[in-house]
Parts: sequence; structure tokens; C-alpha cells
Amino acid sequence: MKQKALNALIYIISLLPYWFLYLISDGLYYILYYIVGYRKSIVFQNLKNAFPEKTDKERLIIAKKFYRFFPDLLVESIKLKTITAATVKKKMTLENEEELTRHLAAGKNVIGVTSHYANWELGIHRLSLITSFPTLIVYKPLNNKDIDTVYNTMRSRFGAEMVPMKQILRHIVKLKGQPNVSMLVADQTPLYSDSDYFINWLNQETLVYTGAERLSRISKAPIVYCYIGRKPQRGQYFCKFVTLVEDPTEFAEHEITDLHNQFAEKLICETPEYWLWSHNRWKRKRRK
Repeated sequence: MKQKALNALIYIISLLPYWFLYLISDGLYYILYYIVGYRKSIVFQNLKNAFPEKTDKERLIIAKKFYRFFPDLLVESIKLKTITAATVKKKMTLENEEELTRHLAAGKNVIGVTSHYANWELGIHRLSLITSFPTLIVYKPLNNKDIDTVYNTMRSRFGAEMVPMKQILRHIVKLKGQPNVSMLVADQTPLYSDSDYFINWLNQETLVYTGAERLSRISKAPIVYCYIGRKPQRGQYFCKFVTLVEDPTEFAEHEITDLHNQFAEKLICETPEYWLWSHNRWKRKRRK
């Protein structure tokens, strides 16, 4: 019943025009930042740790820009419930889709990597509309099964297949001989049982997933970074594909993991307000 109610609520809100959704977003900004103070301690601590060279005023500016963008992301994500394919293409332009499709045309699998940056949710829809080859979106299941089901149903509207992290290898093996794309959001926080590899990322010792590297080596697949950025016009985004690894056998252990994390770090440092600073990313510390 909860799932049906949530689904109905999201559906109704998603029917609202963008201009009205952005009015809601404007109100949410003041509520989240000035009244509720949503995860302010986490946001400001993350920014302080990531950018110790910046002044308090500079970090405050980034924080306010993040809180201004975050409600837009929320309402835009709800809109994905009923958005049309034509509107998806209008909202997110592709700069070089051939950098992705050339690998598929050559009969290769592609391991895609992205991060919680700009509108990655809209990116799922846009990726689904590029090719007819299977598109696997690797995700970390939520504890709340109702929310998990509702959002995964939304995400798969244009053909993407939502695959839990622990099942992705099985799916790739099942698709052996058929080119496909497996997209991972690589900046999530692993459990200790999932990874023991730490890197210096955003000026902090950070436990990272090595799944993209392992999948690339197993399937001999290139790694393509999906860089989603925001345009100056509200609600408009672009997607640019960058092949970071053509042949995984040419890299030593962990070099691929280092490479795609460094690429993400560079993008975040250039325009930090579009990364998910409210995420408690550094809660896992190295064990003594």
C-alpha cells in the first residue's frame, strides 16, 4: 500500500509543468538551508576537508550554490516519472555519443563510470535512448524496499535494466557475446566487506569501490566516463563521454580505479556545487 501511495504521489507531482516545479524548488531551498538545515554539518565538514585552502566565505558560497541546486535535482528527478523521450533528449544534449557507440559497434562491452554529479538520474534516461544494446545500471539497493522499487521502475522506463551491485557479474556473463553497457556510480561508500582499497580523494583518505576495474578486466572491456554537466540555463544538461581505458590489460592493479577517481575529482574541483556534498562519503575510516 505504501508503494502504491508513493507511486501515485510522484506521478501526480510529475505532471506539473517545469516552471511550477521550479517554484517548489525555490521554496525548498529556503526550507532546507535556512529552516531545516538539512545535513548542514555534513556538507560544511565535507567542504572544509575537501578544500582546506579555501576561505570560510568561499566554502559558504559553494555550500549555498549546492543547496540551491539540490532542490532542482529533487523536482527534476520526480519529473522523470512521466517525462517523454523527446524531452529527455532536449534536456540533456550529447556532445559525442560516438565515443560510446564505437565500442559497441566493435562488438565490445562497455564499463561506464559516473558519479553523483549534476543530474545523474536524467543521465540514466538519456543513456537508455542512445542504443538498443542492453543498458545495465548498477545500483546499491536501498533499505526501504518501497522507495527502491518505485525509483527503479522510473529509471527503467526507457529500457535500462536496474541491476544490484552483487548481481552485475552474473548479468554480464549472461550477455556474453552481446555488446552491452554497464554503468556504475563509482563514488558511493563501500562496506568494509566490499573493498579494502583506500585512495586520497578530495584531500581525504577515501575507501573506494574497485568494481569497475574488476569488471573491465574480466570482460576485457573499455572504461568510458560519463561526464554529465549542467548548462547555464536551468534544467539543461550535457553529457560527454571520455574513454579512460581502451585495454585494461595494459594497466597494473588499482591503476584503473585511481584513474577514474582522479577524473571525477578533477570535474568536482572545477565546479564543486553540482556534487552531492550532503552524502556522508567519508564515514568509513581505515581500520587500525
